[in-house]
Amino acid sequence: MKNILLLTCTLLFIISCNVETGSSEGSSAAVNEVNESSEPSGSHTSAEWQIWAYSTAAPSYIAKDATVLNEKMEMLREGTNGWTCLPVNPRGMSDPENGWKDAHEAMPLCGDAEVFKWISAYLSDEVPDMDYDGYAWMLHGDMGEDNSTPKVMSKDDAKEGHWIESGPHLMRMPKDPSSLDGMTTDFNSGAPYVMFSGTPYAHVMYPIQDYYKHQAQK
Repeated sequence: MKNILLLTCTLLFIISCNVETGSSEGSSAAVNEVNESSEPSGSHTSAEWQIWAYSTAAPSYIAKDATVLNEKMEMLREGTNGWTCLPVNPRGMSDPENGWKDAHEAMPLCGDAEVFKWISAYLSDEVPDMDYDGYAWMLHGDMGEDNSTPKVMSKDDAKEGHWIESGPHLMRMPKDPSSLDGMTTDFNSGAPYVMFSGTPYAHVMYPIQDYYKHQAQK
């Protein structure tokens, strides 16, 4: 609970400080895959490794100028483009003494200011109040969620057939979640699909190359 409260307060600070950015929709630049060969050697608790792990959740053209925070919401690097990258795995580290096992365990997210309004509301069980759609990149994927029910973090607790451990993806959090009504929730098709359909937290998942690297496509 302490970590959630800290994250919520920090997100509110991010929202108030972030400059307005244009959406990533319609960008002509290609989405680059994470270059694993660029991963720094040494401790995963080092600022160098953390900046690499969290910022590479987004394509390089966003990552290079993004603000980077650690799991304690401490600034590792100040950015200039209004995007913020940080680890968002609510389960925490499996080995706190040595840091995240890898970037996938950290579940880093790089989002614009609108996304952090959404995340703050999600953590507080409130309805998101956004000015326009928000976007977030997670090129390292996540550790799994129930696609139909928010805040289910264990496969054992998920509804049968609803668990998805995602590989690289982009997310769009709509200002009006009802605009997604009727859109598919099938995460095995390879096409964009809705997570948390019918809730205030409905959003679109856009699978990217290697989306099924952690959970086989059925």
